[in-house]
Amino acid sequence: MWSGTTDAEIVREYGHRLIDRITEYLEGIAELPLSPSPEQMHEVADHLAGPLPRKGRDADEVWAEFWEVIARRSIHLRNPLYMGHQVAPPLPHAALAELVIGLFNQSVAVWEMSPTGTPVERVVIGWMLELLGYPEGADGTFVSGGSAANLTGLLAARAHLFPELWEKGVGATPGADRAVIFAAEHSHYSMERAVGILGLGSDAIYPVPMVGGKMDPGSLQRAIEEARAGGHVPLAIVATAGSTPTGRIDDLEAIAEIAEGEGIWLHVDGAHGASLLVSDELRERVRGIERADSVSWDPHKMMFMPISLGAIFVRDQRHLDNAFRQSAPYLFHGDAEEIRSPDIGQRTLQCSRRLDALKLWISIEHYGLEYFAELLERTVENAKLLYEKLDAAPDFEALHQPETNILCFRHLPEALIGADPELIDTYQRELRAAYNAHGRGWITTTRLDGRQVLRVTLMNPGTRPEHLDELLIGLRRVGTEIEEGVLELAPAPR
Repeated sequence: MWSGTTDAEIVREYGHRLIDRITEYLEGIAELPLSPSPEQMHEVADHLAGPLPRKGRDADEVWAEFWEVIARRSIHLRNPLYMGHQVAPPLPHAALAELVIGLFNQSVAVWEMSPTGTPVERVVIGWMLELLGYPEGADGTFVSGGSAANLTGLLAARAHLFPELWEKGVGATPGADRAVIFAAEHSHYSMERAVGILGLGSDAIYPVPMVGGKMDPGSLQRAIEEARAGGHVPLAIVATAGSTPTGRIDDLEAIAEIAEGEGIWLHVDGAHGASLLVSDELRERVRGIERADSVSWDPHKMMFMPISLGAIFVRDQRHLDNAFRQSAPYLFHGDAEEIRSPDIGQRTLQCSRRLDALKLWISIEHYGLEYFAELLERTVENAKLLYEKLDAAPDFEALHQPETNILCFRHLPEALIGADPELIDTYQRELRAAYNAHGRGWITTTRLDGRQVLRVTLMNPGTRPEHLDELLIGLRRVGTEIEEGVLELAPAPR
């Protein structure tokens, strides 16, 4: 329904209203339930269900419905008691940059469609390469997230080992059908997805045992020897810097020594932990990452950017070029005399590419790297402090010392001491579900060594020691409410 109102007038009127509503939301976030109850989730789905709108509605009505029905019942990441998944409360200027990114709608895959956006991305990639400690001739590109970054890293490894495979395929490339990847149990699920997409099959992941929750270098060496003896061709070693379950960081130096000695591509999944590089205090924890052939890194995790903003880096830019070989003269117009094309789309999965680099460029230019380091260090310190609180509490069990901002633990009230392990697992699941449903806080759960455990990721720099105390108090309170019902499921052994 055309009203004759100009775009500028619409943005002025509704932009001001939107900023006012966002401000009200931020000021009152502590009064909102942290997350919707299961009943509210169903209410939202039922409310939104309906026929495809054939005619539009008044904008005020639609926006009001969003704030009342959808926004109020969202998970509120800025609440300091949100300690769930690896999703950050974004920095204010990064969130504001999202509006500009959407309005300008630059497609960064092709230089002529984003002649100013392309230099922005190249500058930010250069900054991150500097933090990685990569040499001259290295390169990187932004992608949607860690899954796309890990896939791209393995594509680069495949192109390096089998340069003819892109044209000829797995069946016509000697050794490609026997390629294997060495990864530990804690590697991200995207690794299995990547080898499936590569056509190697999930069986191509050669499991490497862990010691202390980390890939064991000695077992890695033996796995490589065993794989070669069995006729397999090593494609890549995948190490992890900041595993999703526990945040642990593999011994990157030791693994890099093995990779270099065996002549095998080393990919480091640093989607979570690579951000430690911004802190002089913490970067030592990922020492050796600079020796990897490729590294994934998600600024939308511990650099507090809005989703989505992931990145992949390679030590040699040629490997990124070779990962994708396609001719598209209707899009890519590189000069034959140039060393490499300015069209970023030739080095990435995506053709439709937002100028997501802008939010990181604006944020780094405004806040400065030291500010990022301060926020990051605060989240890691919170994990350390929570570990100490858990360790001192008789009814809680911390399951590992945190290396980043992720920590797993269990609540073990007196009535569960000596109980059947399956009953204890059930209690952890019930406790997490009931705690989240109350809207007092939000945590996750996972399995470690076959047992169900509680898990927190302390992504909010606004979380303070009193909020950590409130977490434990809240879990105890909810545990008391559900304990009797859970214990009836299977009585403790006598």
